[in-house]
Amino acid sequence: MTDPAPDPAPAPAAEARAFKREMSLFDAMMIVMGAMIGSGIFIVSADIARTVGSPGLLLLVWLVTGALTVIGALSYGELAGMMPHAGGLYVYLREAYGSLLGFLYGWTTFLVIMTGTIAAVAVAFAKFTGLIVPWFSETHVLATVLGLKISAAQALAIASIALLTWLNMRGVRTGKTIQGVFTVTKMAALGGLILLGFVFGANAAAIKANWAVFWKSSWTHMANGQVLSVEPLSGIMVLAAIGAAMVGSLFAADEWYSVTYIAGEVKNPRRNIPLSLVLGAAIVIFLYFLANVAYVAILPVQGSPAAADVVGRGIQFAQFDRVGTAAAEMIFGAPAAVIMAVLIMIATFGCNNGLILSGARVYYAMARDGLFFGAAGTLNRKSVPGTALVVQGVWASLLCLSGTYSDLLDYVIFAVLIFFVLVVSAIFVLRRKRPDWERPYKAWGYPVVPALYILFAAAIAVDLLIFKTKNTVPGLLLVLLGIPVYFLRRKPAKPAA
Repeated sequence: MTDPAPDPAPAPAAEARAFKREMSLFDAMMIVMGAMIGSGIFIVSADIARTVGSPGLLLLVWLVTGALTVIGALSYGELAGMMPHAGGLYVYLREAYGSLLGFLYGWTTFLVIMTGTIAAVAVAFAKFTGLIVPWFSETHVLATVLGLKISAAQALAIASIALLTWLNMRGVRTGKTIQGVFTVTKMAALGGLILLGFVFGANAAAIKANWAVFWKSSWTHMANGQVLSVEPLSGIMVLAAIGAAMVGSLFAADEWYSVTYIAGEVKNPRRNIPLSLVLGAAIVIFLYFLANVAYVAILPVQGSPAAADVVGRGIQFAQFDRVGTAAAEMIFGAPAAVIMAVLIMIATFGCNNGLILSGARVYYAMARDGLFFGAAGTLNRKSVPGTALVVQGVWASLLCLSGTYSDLLDYVIFAVLIFFVLVVSAIFVLRRKRPDWERPYKAWGYPVVPALYILFAAAIAVDLLIFKTKNTVPGLLLVLLGIPVYFLRRKPAKPAA
């Protein structure tokens, strides 16, 4: 069997007949922005603040994350323009390096990157719903099955996945409508929170405290919610801390490339996919940076876990890491928890719609290559991969029950960075390997800018390998576990003689 690497210039005939290109540039941007904005922006700044310890470095982490994300989007645009088919990154890796590497990405995506994210976002949705409707509390146990306690929050998380899966099985038009409504709503809400933070929440005492330690960095080491030590940082350790802190910001800014998975359903994909990547990612990153500037204007970065109020706890020790809620409390007072809960419910529900819609297209593309369940490579009467949607929803629901999805997500952060390096490197590989393929858009700043992205992403991966070995090595093993699975799936996919 040879690697399935057809010339991507024309779309495959079956795909062209079956998929409906109903998504405009605006719809594609809604996928990018909607998949990016979840609960992360309201939470991860606490861990970043504990890792770098200073306002200046907190903002720098978000600036570097933003630069990497936008440069990545500019680079991915070339690949998206060349191969405007369902599957996105899986297809790019397959075409550049062969089917094994493409499968390893798809395997990891199904096992935890996409489904684990869907589970985590669904649980966040349920958790914040529980703040408004206490019946959905994580402590409210509904049943015990084989020793596994199922809470009302987990049941709601699974119900939300099932509902969004069902809605997306009704056609891409339904999915894009839901995505547009929720993305516009949560962007307006996030923008409003930022504006109100600057106008009404700015705290002179917090600004003064932050200015006094603007570049004074330290690494607060934690274990079981307790402070073990506070390590002053200097020299190379500052760079190490920045790299380690970027786990949170990269996770919050992740999934901007989800639109590449649905390229088969986008109008004029050679133009609209690259544009949606760059515009969508840039807009969200800009909002993320402004949100963190607002946090720094409202709350001191440094704080104490023993403090009784939000100011004393600071960004570092916001209760349950809910920095957004702490900032909202300074603006709105007592109703802040409810306001933020509603905002995060909107953000997470809309985020999961985009993830569920786009993720199934990866398994569809894999199945078409004989590397996934055969039924996942078929489309239903609404011209969407219904079986792939169901399989994805079932596995994500099981991860909701397992309670281990957050660990799995930590494990694959390193692997995700490696795949990012390989995808951008594919630009160089394919320019040499397939110089005749049409490139309606070429990576901006080639070869310097893509090379810088590769170097920075690889440096962050090495940094994590050194300073977060416990999480990175299992992630690498998880990816490598896909190798024997690939060969098991590959054999029956051989065409008849």
